[in-house]
Amino acid sequence: MGKILFLLISCFWMTATAQAFDHKHSDWNRLLRENVHWDSKGVASTVDYRSFLRQQTELDRYLDGLSGVTQKDYAAWQKPQQLVFLINAYNAFTIKLILSKYPNLESIKDLGSFFSSPWEKRFFSLLGKQLSLDDIEHGLIRQPGVFDEPRIHAAVVCASIGCPGLRDEAFVFEKIDAQLEDSLRRFLFDRSRNRYNAETDRLEVSKIFDWYGDDFIDYRGYTSVSGVFGEYAELLADNKAVQLRIKAGEVPLEFLNYNWRLNDSHK
Repeated sequence: MGKILFLLISCFWMTATAQAFDHKHSDWNRLLRENVHWDSKGVASTVDYRSFLRQQTELDRYLDGLSGVTQKDYAAWQKPQQLVFLINAYNAFTIKLILSKYPNLESIKDLGSFFSSPWEKRFFSLLGKQLSLDDIEHGLIRQPGVFDEPRIHAAVVCASIGCPGLRDEAFVFEKIDAQLEDSLRRFLFDRSRNRYNAETDRLEVSKIFDWYGDDFIDYRGYTSVSGVFGEYAELLADNKAVQLRIKAGEVPLEFLNYNWRLNDSHK
């Protein structure tokens, strides 16, 4: 009887611990609402790092909550909850990294060196380990067979103008699919980073699709990254005939130079 009671208490404690984490990411959502601003077209956003700097206590509280999640807790969650956790963690720790030198930097790349990139810095604890941003993106999110979700490339944001816009809300598991789709559509509709050039008859697209194009292969039946542009052709060109050619994969691709300048509201 004693063993049964012990097992029941243990199960209850483990369940309560797993449920204690705020899957709505309310603190992070509030910070984003206050400090992230979409442009007039709603396709790119800037971040008020000055305000974030004043709210570091609130940011640190959220980050501490993320760091407090154990591997056992994480493993008990549904896949959408895990993906949301990792995307929000990546974006929040990126903000923390920028604040470590703000305002004395022009780009996130200023935080690296000749020998290592800022994305390789193991400056935080997550799931019981010291991790880097690369560990989250490439080791956890992009690990083959886990999520297989290429739209994360429009969701994890590197604090640069060339990146997709950081959302002014936290990702949440109840609407993660809609949020990922909306982020990708906003990014593709930003003609400063993805567009059809009538003079050269080329699709000029973000370097992201060069770096991570293989992630889209087999997703929704795409046989190449061009399949992405075919599905969203109406966002890339206004001309109907051109849209049909994009859908048919007949328009050559050209990858644009990446703008690494900080996506700062004050610069």
